[in-house]
Amino acid sequence: MPLHTTALVLFSGGQDSATCLAEALSKYQRVETLGFDYGQRHRVELDVRGTVLAKMRERFPEWAPRLGEDHVLTLAALAQLGGSSLTEEVAFAMQADGLPNTFVPGRNLLFLTLAGALAYRRGLQVIVTGVCETDFSGYPDCRDDTMKAMQLALSLGLERRLVIETPLMWIDKAETWALAHRLGGQPLVDLIVEETHTCYLGDREHRQAWGYGCGECPACDLRKKGWARYSGQAAAG
Repeated sequence: MPLHTTALVLFSGGQDSATCLAEALSKYQRVETLGFDYGQRHRVELDVRGTVLAKMRERFPEWAPRLGEDHVLTLAALAQLGGSSLTEEVAFAMQADGLPNTFVPGRNLLFLTLAGALAYRRGLQVIVTGVCETDFSGYPDCRDDTMKAMQLALSLGLERRLVIETPLMWIDKAETWALAHRLGGQPLVDLIVEETHTCYLGDREHRQAWGYGCGECPACDLRKKGWARYSGQAAAG
């Protein structure tokens, strides 16, 4: 068992955060979840969260006693700042600074700050987030250095030793699918395929081999390619 026993998982309702939740449930005695409503176009992810949590409890009874309260916080200021294709009806494109316009400046920094405050109030020791540097769009607030800096800032600012855990930091989407299989076998992979949401356009009408989505947006593209590599490796193995 790990030194720490309680965790708060940043749970959006997507593939990555669902995998992180399963990983936390496999080792921590008490796990709570946190989602954010920030005016995202794909807010359907907020709708699927409850279903994923309910089915986690139902299909993995060994995890059910560990899965505690779910929290959702509102961050309307991110939409008010504007300029992102995640919060405005604009086409996905690259910006002059080399970042895609799906980048929401400060989003993960705010998420972690609020997660730290909630963890403080709830007596939780570890904050788990699904950011990574492998399959990502160059977002600076997903980098390992950013996470280390935030861990230090939160621990100092709250006068409490908090750990930020990033299980996916150095693995790609294919390896994320494989991690889900190691944690919960085919039942967990099936749950993630059927119930989680990744598509930036909020498409829950088109069912692909890897789940629901438009199949074309940056998030779908990563999930689709990761599934193809994972499926090919599983078939070869």
